[in-house]
Amino acid sequence: MYRTTHTHYFGRMTARTGRLICLLALLSGYAAGLAAQAVAPEIAFTHVNVLPMTGRKVLRDQTVLIRGSVIYKVGPAKKIKPLENALRIDGSGKYLLPGISEMHGHIPVREGQDDALVRETMLLYLCNGVTLLRGMLGDPYHLVLQDQVSTGKVLGPRIYTASPSLNGNSAKTPEEGRQKVREYKRAQYDFLKIHPGLSLPTLEAIAQSAREEGLPFSGHVPAEVGIQRALALGYASIDHLDGYVEGLVTAPKAASPHTASYFGYDQTQRADPKKIPALVKATKASGTWIVPTQSLLERWFEPISGPEMVNRPEMRYMPPATLLKWRVFKQQLLDSPAYHPDTAEAFLSLRRQLLREMEKQGVPLLLGSDSPQVGNVPGFSIHSEMQALANAGLSPYTILRSGTANPARFFGKEGVYGTVVPLATADLILLDANPLDDIRNMQRIAGVMTQGRWLSASWIAQWLSVIEAKYNR
Repeated sequence: MYRTTHTHYFGRMTARTGRLICLLALLSGYAAGLAAQAVAPEIAFTHVNVLPMTGRKVLRDQTVLIRGSVIYKVGPAKKIKPLENALRIDGSGKYLLPGISEMHGHIPVREGQDDALVRETMLLYLCNGVTLLRGMLGDPYHLVLQDQVSTGKVLGPRIYTASPSLNGNSAKTPEEGRQKVREYKRAQYDFLKIHPGLSLPTLEAIAQSAREEGLPFSGHVPAEVGIQRALALGYASIDHLDGYVEGLVTAPKAASPHTASYFGYDQTQRADPKKIPALVKATKASGTWIVPTQSLLERWFEPISGPEMVNRPEMRYMPPATLLKWRVFKQQLLDSPAYHPDTAEAFLSLRRQLLREMEKQGVPLLLGSDSPQVGNVPGFSIHSEMQALANAGLSPYTILRSGTANPARFFGKEGVYGTVVPLATADLILLDANPLDDIRNMQRIAGVMTQGRWLSASWIAQWLSVIEAKYNR
């Protein structure tokens, strides 16, 4: 729970001035750091262990050379010699791997001309090693931001952006759906976002038009459609495991108004786990990718109070008004007549079984946490997601693939990012320990590189302290 403080005007001005001075100093230091990188003809990670994510191997005692925004060379340290005037980063005892993708995130929009919250959110992602972000609810501003990030005007992860929502209100008829597809194709959104409420005929029209326009569609499974028909329609990805618990029920009952949007929670007691292998087999055959967002549901349904949820350490980087909304949401869910801890655990257990079977059958997974949805702080929540998948029984390698090489495959960009290979974009994370031993080691960040720009651990710590100070907690 956040604190409210009362200070005199002079005290407030002093605090604000101090934060401003700190911010300006960091900006100055960051600019100087970028200038030093620009002057250096190459950046060299020396004597580092590399997880190229082209397989399960670890390449020991390597040198990785970066020129401009791309990886120039990877090889044994005894054979690869950096240029004399290279900027050297000692990787002794550390592990270098591709930057992580947040494949179900959300991007704020600027307020008027004020984009401070946008830039702050982009930094929270980067500070946690997220170098690619699939924004799941598009806005025309995001197309502008996408260009600003790609050209280096705004520091942030590479952006793929969804269209605005296609739902029961925005596309009431098949023709409306087709019209929206054409409109969003002209606007150059990367894919279509499907939300609940669409009728089956409307979603069928959207899917047909999307195929004609060459525009993928992803997201939720409307209740009238159901998981089997959704798989047949050709979703690029289904997110949240939406529709899967209902797909384990022979005749789903009507959802409670209290929990109707919680991805099949109401169907938990009627679901048959014996149906899981067949449903997963159908998923594999369909070619649809899965973005579980398991940590989101874990946060929602774990039996802790709203104040407890918003008292986690990473919450200090969020606005107090946001934390208040999250706390209220959580408490309302716990107080709902439909909520029971035993049902909640059975629901989460079903999802874990689905995930284990998906790993077993080779269903392609993508890492995503739905930040900043309730309880999920941008960047930090991707580490919660990795831990939730590990708790479900998935291997560290499967989890890492879902956030590195798999997104590149999903977007048809293998070799462009997602692996540590020559000519790939230099989007990288340097860690103090091997995440293949323990996925929690992904949190031991010694630095992040985005498009060849190096963000050291001290730089990350300073920026996080500035964001924390902004919210006075």
